[in-house]
Order: sequence, then C-alpha cells, then structure tokens
Amino acid sequence: MISTHVLDTSRGRPAKGVPVRLCIRSSRDQWKLLAKGTTNKDGRIPDLLSKGTKLKKGVYLIIFETAKYFHSTGTKCFYPVVAITFSIQKPRDHYHIPLLLSPYGYSTYRGS
Repeated sequence: MISTHVLDTSRGRPAKGVPVRLCIRSSRDQWKLLAKGTTNKDGRIPDLLSKGTKLKKGVYLIIFETAKYFHSTGTKCFYPVVAITFSIQKPRDHYHIPLLLSPYGYSTYRGS
C-alpha cells in the first residue's frame, strides 16, 4: 500500500485537490505510470494503488502537481511540481509518503 498526505504549511491546513501520479522505474530506466489520484479534503490519498495491485521491489516516483493546487488558492509558487523518488525493498509494508508544502519550499519523510 502506498498512501500520501499533503499539508500546506503556509496556510496551516491540508492541501485539498493536489493531483498526484505514481510511477515505477522499469528495467530500461523508464517510468511507467501505475496510478493517479487527487488529494481529498484532508489532503490525503489513503491508497494510490487500485485494489488487486501488488507492490514489488523497485524504485518509485511520486509526482505532486503543486502549481495546480497553488493556482486554486491564488498563491504564486516556486516549485510547480514536486517529484519524490523512493525505493521499496519490502513490498508487503505500508509506504506513506507525506509532503509538507509551502510556496517556496517543501520537505518529505517516510511516514507511518
């Protein structure tokens, strides 16, 4: 399972309506789209993968379309897209990828 949560730290609230894409790196070093979604009113996507999709070991990329979100709030931003690359070694684990976001910076970590 891969979940995410986006918090707009400049406003002190969840970032609703952020488009998100999840990709996996193929053996040819190309990215294959696995899933996409949009953060809900709590800034969350509880599970990016559709039912029945199993994780496997590999390198993944999660892409947050932050410009669309900031445009919806009437805020200019410096980072129109945030792309986070991470590695999965234990496919049965839950991987939570939170994003702490502001117009001029962001941070992330492996959540629980």
